[in-house]
This record gives sequence, C-alpha cells and structure tokens, in this order.
Amino acid sequence: MEKTLVQVNNLKMYFPVTSGILLQRRIAEVKAVNDVSLSIFRGETLGLVGESGCGKTTLGKCILQLHRPTSGEVLFEGEDLCKTPNKQLRPLRQKLQVIFQDPSDSLDPRFTAADIIGEPMRIHGVPKGRARRERIEELLNIVGLAPYMANRYPHEFSGGQRQRLGIARALALNPSFIVCDEPISALDVSIQAQIINLLEDLQEKFHVTYLFISHDLSVVRHLSDRVAVMYLGRLVEVADRDRLYESPLHPYTQALLSAVPIPDPEVEARRSVILLKGEVPSPLNPPSGCVFHPRCFRVFGPCDSVVPILRDAGDGHQVACHLYDPTQCR
Repeated sequence: MEKTLVQVNNLKMYFPVTSGILLQRRIAEVKAVNDVSLSIFRGETLGLVGESGCGKTTLGKCILQLHRPTSGEVLFEGEDLCKTPNKQLRPLRQKLQVIFQDPSDSLDPRFTAADIIGEPMRIHGVPKGRARRERIEELLNIVGLAPYMANRYPHEFSGGQRQRLGIARALALNPSFIVCDEPISALDVSIQAQIINLLEDLQEKFHVTYLFISHDLSVVRHLSDRVAVMYLGRLVEVADRDRLYESPLHPYTQALLSAVPIPDPEVEARRSVILLKGEVPSPLNPPSGCVFHPRCFRVFGPCDSVVPILRDAGDGHQVACHLYDPTQCR
C-alpha cells in the first residue's frame, strides 16, 4: 500500500488586490488556489496539468511554503507546514526542493556552478570543507556534467546544461520531495527528452517523489504515475495515468485530451476535437457553482449554483462533476 508523503487539505491561496495612495485598501482577491485537497504518495510522480493561469505553480509554491497559504493544511510526513514557524521550517526545507521552469532566471549569474550547487549546503551547514567540494563534483557527474565545469558561470552553459545545474542544486541535500515546475518547457525538444530521462533515472536511484507541473499532456503521460487536472484554482479530476487518459470523466479533461495530436494520420483524421466556448474566467471573480460551467458542453441544472465535490468514481478515480453525483438528477 502506498504511503502518503504529502497531504493537502482544503488549501486556499488568495492574493489581495489593493487600491489607494498607500495601497492599503483591499478591494478584491485573486483566488489562485481555491479549496484544493490531494495526496502525493511516497516514490510516485504526480502530474499536475491545466491551462496557463489555473494555479498549478501557485499550488506547488504553497506546498513548499514559498507562499504561505491563506488557509488549509499541507502535511509533510505528518507535520503541518502551514503551522510551522519559519525558524522550525528551515530544517525541513532540506527535504523539500524545487526545479524551476526557466534555468536562465533561476540561476544567479554572479555564481559559478560550484557556488550554485554548494549554496544549499552552505546555508544548512552540511557537508563542509573537502566533503562539500567532493559532493559538488559528485552531483555534477550525476546530472551529466563534467567536474571541470564547476568554475563556469551560468552564461557559459547551454540551456539544457543550465537545467541540469538546477537539478543538481535541487539534489544537493538529498530531498525526498521535489516540485518540478515545468522544467522542460523552456528547452528545445531534443533536450527535453534528455531531461525527462534524467529525472526518471534520478527517481529510480534516489527514490525521490515528484510533483510534476506541466501543460504538455504527452510528457505528463510518459512521466507520471497519477495525474491531477486543475481548472481555475480547483482540482476537477485525479486518477491513475492510464485510466485518466483512456477514460476521462470530467468534460474539461475530455476537452484537454482531445487536443493532444495522435501520431497516426488515419486516426487523427477520424477523431473529433472538443472546442470549448469562451475564455477562462478571471480568478478575481470566478463563476458560481462549478467554475467550468460557463464553457461546459454538458452543463445542466445544478452546475451554475452548486459547487461539485471531488468524489470517488471507483478505483481511486476522483472527479468533481455533477454528472457523477448520484444525488443530482439530469
């Protein structure tokens, strides 16, 4: 049986919108993450997908406490990170790391590769001296970079090499959980495959758990064990990878998957693509009821007034849709 490493309960992250000369008057809230609950099991890769602006990155940052959530719980190995003071949270950060989307922006241009990889070790004081230098060389080898590159600056590396450097930094303190925030979207396609293979090898070698955030559904299918689908700050479906891709339940998931190209001209010509009407509503003023109902092609009675609950549809497949709520009649 899988053991839960991270448990998120009713997590909300609202960003205030202020007005006035001193920007002290709160006039609205951006509901970036709105009542999200999910489990991440030890050793798995949970893919998190959805359109740009749906709250994927914000959710990842809230789990890591880079954003302090408005409300809710983030339990890591049973400890609620949201209630942990910053001073006590610092030692836990050794187990929680992140790989950022753009390596050009996430690496300090004034630091050498050795400085970048060694910074987490310096902050936490482990290891020291010669052991630290040996650990930096070891990490460079692990991610496919040569030890002689340790004295190079980020601008002297290619895009793929810079991302490998970011991965080495994330591994520096032997974490058990890593948030991968679209780590390949800024890279060439050929380099993307190399980074995906590297992440898979590292997971097998170090038994690390990933939250893999992406908008590339093909990559998520290849890399993930389970997939969570997010729309406008809410989770709408969570399921085993194969089950979700073969039998999606939520209309939004069905629309997303219908847009994924199939590398077979005959099959591609026969299949139909679900085109959603309208635009994604603003998180400043999300729709009442189901947030997807203004664009849904299967909308009916309760959708515009009742918020659907993420419920079990069998075999661990969860969906937040009134179509699968036995108390609602269509």
